[in-house]
Amino acid sequence: MGLSERQRAELLSHVGTGEYDGSVESRAKLVLWYDEGYSKTEIVRMSGATAPTVDKWLKRYADYGIEGLTNRTSPGSLPQIPSRIRARVLALTRETPPGHLGISHWTSPEMARYIKLTEGVYVSQTWVSRLWRQHGLKPWRQGTFKISKDPDFEEKVRDIVGLYLHLPEGEAVVSVDVKSGIQALDRTQPMLPVDFGKTAKRTHDYVRNGTTDLYACQDVRTGKVTINLAPTHTTQDFLKLMDTVLKERPEKKVHVILDNASAHTSDSAEKWLAKHQGRVVFHFTPTGASWMNMIEIWNGIITRQQIRRGTYTSVKVLNATIGQFVANWNTYCRPVSWKATADEIIEKVRHVAARLDKLLGATEINDVIMNAA
Repeated sequence: MGLSERQRAELLSHVGTGEYDGSVESRAKLVLWYDEGYSKTEIVRMSGATAPTVDKWLKRYADYGIEGLTNRTSPGSLPQIPSRIRARVLALTRETPPGHLGISHWTSPEMARYIKLTEGVYVSQTWVSRLWRQHGLKPWRQGTFKISKDPDFEEKVRDIVGLYLHLPEGEAVVSVDVKSGIQALDRTQPMLPVDFGKTAKRTHDYVRNGTTDLYACQDVRTGKVTINLAPTHTTQDFLKLMDTVLKERPEKKVHVILDNASAHTSDSAEKWLAKHQGRVVFHFTPTGASWMNMIEIWNGIITRQQIRRGTYTSVKVLNATIGQFVANWNTYCRPVSWKATADEIIEKVRHVAARLDKLLGATEINDVIMNAA
């Protein structure tokens, strides 16, 4: 290695005694022995360190001097891909892939292949995936959204959220909706139950045994659910549920949160409402914003926990199973804890509208409504 007197003196000042223990002192001893003419094999035997360890610290000393023998916090692998390629991948990921590729969204192999083709730079799909993770990009996932076209969007949001966050004293608030066309699907072979190391399995094919409509009402204050199951989808089915809901409630006023389905706004529904002389008040969610109806949360729960994975030999069996789910739910139900304020919802919608500015030429809710209509 050919150390100078100064370098040897510096190393000797760090040398300790004993076998290699990973300290700076024992690493300095490796360097001195190598400078004194000992082979790496001899140094391994003398120090008790491994051959890769000896190679590592000899190289670190050759590259960085005595400072190279100290522990360093690894910053991760050094960036070997040009920064312009990193920027290119990030930009492409946030765009729809070029039409000639014939794909709807980017995958890491497709991105790696495209960069090689267009930039002449090889990147691995692992590198692409790691870059996506670092920047929170998930092009393989897709959510849903819809900007309401309702001109009274803000007013309706404040009305409904006001009921959720500030329940009127002595008055009932309920959320009502219908989950239509639930299929009674029977599998062609028995289910295979979950087992150690194995998921439950069902056949990919099935037999359709009819459908049912689930009319459901959830009490916002308690979380309790009342249902009406019907083979049809009419205003009378909806009003049958509402009659049951009113019989169950002693309150003199009942606020009902609904979406804008025709059954809720029909002439029959208007007459029913007038018959109750102000005891019942309908509050409609903005058009295209039925997600504001709290019962939608419960609809998602029963879908995941029962309907989607169930096996039903008839509509009668399906209805009975739904009834069992509701009875069990009502034994332990709790109210939904609604957190979002009206201002937060409206601001979020404005933010989405702003992102659509180039597409719709709009930055405000009303502008979006005018362009989308």
